Amino acid sequence: MKIIYHCFGGAHSSVTAANIHLGRLPKDRVPRNEELIGQYLFDCHKITDTGKMIFMGRDIFGNDIYVVGRRSRPHLLYNVVSGLSDVFQIDKNSYMLTDVSPCVNLTMKLGGFMSRRLGLITAGRPIVTWGTRRNYKRLLAEVEKVFSRLDQKLPPDKDIQKKFIFRSPEVEYY
Repeated sequence: MKIIYHCFGGAHSSVTAANIHLGRLPKDRVPRNEELIGQYLFDCHKITDTGKMIFMGRDIFGNDIYVVGRRSRPHLLYNVVSGLSDVFQIDKNSYMLTDVSPCVNLTMKLGGFMSRRLGLITAGRPIVTWGTRRNYKRLLAEVEKVFSRLDQKLPPDKDIQKKFIFRSPEVEYY
């Protein structure tokens, strides 16, 4: 199964959800600022990365986890993926698109805009991080829904190897 978390820019909420899914962020508490800022690909997406599916890793059940930024048009992503699955005869049960933009609050939008769009990283990153911490439980609940739809259970933290990957220059696009 391919699980694709998507949001407006693909830099904060989808990345955080994917990292929760992969066990890189805690499920029993809200992560510290350093944990959020240090997570794989957090606040790294550029506007030129819009629409590129980025492989985040494989979960313990063998599902491939991706993120993608799709601006303010989620329906286009759904239409393109659905159309491609028809053209290439890909089983629609072999992938799952998960929109995490409903988990984004105004603080995350403001901080993300400042950091990613305006390039004011020093000012924007702490704001988007604070907003992400405030809505972390909503992101966690969204990831739990994904596991529920897969008829799998989100493993407790102790069952997942703790592996924090800090900002990798090697990004795989698909």
